[in-house]
Amino acid sequence: MRRYFGTDGVRGVVGEELTAELVGRLGTAFALWSGGRPVLVGRDTRVSGPELEAALAAGLAAGGSAVGLAGVLPTPAVALLAEESGAVISASHNPPEYNGVKFFAAGAKLTDEEEEAVEALLGAPGLGGGSVARVGDLADRYLDLVVERFGRPLDGLRVAVDCANGALSAIAPAAFRRLGAAVTVIGASPESGLINVGCGATDLSLLSRVAREKGADLGVAFDGDGDRMLAVDAAGNEVDGDQILAFLALHLGVDLVAVTVMTNLGFHRLMAERGVRVVTTDVGDRYVLEALLREGGLLGGEQSGHLLWLDGHVSGDGLAAALLLCGALVESGRTLAEAAAVMPRWPQAKANVRVRSKEIPSTLADRVAAANAGLDGRARLVVRPSGTEPVVRVLAEAESEEEARDLCASMAALVERELG
Repeated sequence: MRRYFGTDGVRGVVGEELTAELVGRLGTAFALWSGGRPVLVGRDTRVSGPELEAALAAGLAAGGSAVGLAGVLPTPAVALLAEESGAVISASHNPPEYNGVKFFAAGAKLTDEEEEAVEALLGAPGLGGGSVARVGDLADRYLDLVVERFGRPLDGLRVAVDCANGALSAIAPAAFRRLGAAVTVIGASPESGLINVGCGATDLSLLSRVAREKGADLGVAFDGDGDRMLAVDAAGNEVDGDQILAFLALHLGVDLVAVTVMTNLGFHRLMAERGVRVVTTDVGDRYVLEALLREGGLLGGEQSGHLLWLDGHVSGDGLAAALLLCGALVESGRTLAEAAAVMPRWPQAKANVRVRSKEIPSTLADRVAAANAGLDGRARLVVRPSGTEPVVRVLAEAESEEEARDLCASMAALVERELG
């Protein structure tokens, strides 16, 4: 069992669950596990980033790795550009007081088993012999690659771009402008320290208002480290990852798509009608990636905005996803509202239950299974521990909003009685 690694690396509130000392030990353990391979290190724009970057670099060097410090760089850029191993200091979509570490090997996030092996080396002494040096121009190189591989002419398209005050603040607007779009930029103040605060993929309210006021054709929003993307249409209506993925699956003509257990039942029904095979995984884009590699697929994603297109990439990438979406809209002649309407969404209700323990006991798992059996496909319940917070997440989905709300409230109350 992993003690520190969650759904997406190691995360926590800086100075509490996540300390510079822990980050240094993780660096040494990863370097030892990898045999001292070179490591490219990037970070997002959090105030705690430079301190933790220094701790990680020292730990990696103590484990024998040659470390290249790229400074602020999106997570997918590290995955794409790292020649051997990579690491990112980031807590992704979490608030500014959080931070974390993600590791990559050959462009892919570590598997559960690999993370367990790294944790097993946390107490091991370093071998020394490593080095630390700054590397430059990687942001420009990443911009060139993403525009070349995923960009299409966007002349005349009006796009509002919300960069979450994060790692894509300079890169994303430049990419859209290079392709000919008329761009309105918000959330592009990385020096503010307000990463993901009132902006970005976790809060689309500002983007929704700006898209309406500026007459944009659509708006796209990234999270702080740039690996996820959500959108709003011209009227400011939110478009989630399931709807984006459904439109792209049909536009790109794939015969297989990988999703997680959180994906809307409307997506599954649409794909079944169109003859597209769907592979379902646990929550986490790394599990989606593993499924795509295993099944030989190219396209996958999550409702939360992670989207993977492996024709020219090795991981999920918010900017690549946004360029693919905008290019597909231009090529199809559709508005985003028309594209999103291709997938009828079943109403969903969600709840986050604060718990003393995130371990789901067998008695509770049995209750969830029995409830789903009784629903017989007309609705469903998903109960799972968060990988990054001390909560258990409850999702209910049904043909009516009222039934979804009732199912969610009932299951959330049961979880709170059992684990709260």
